[in-house]
Amino acid sequence: MPKLKTRKAAAKRFEATGSGKKIKRRKAFKNHLLDHKSAERKRRRLSQITLVDERDEKEVRLMLPYL
Repeated sequence: MPKLKTRKAAAKRFEATGSGKKIKRRKAFKNHLLDHKSAERKRRRLSQITLVDERDEKEVRLMLPYL
């Protein structure tokens, strides 16, 4: 049986939690066009690490077979 390939773009963006049961991700909208966003929004809400939604987790796990 050949080895499964990891999607490298996904490997850079997702990480398993300590238990390995859930997947962590970074929030979107904190890359550019930041002038009009409030400091609180950027610091408190967009800087947080959050979990991948359970509805999307299957697709992410298919991209990362060894996660």
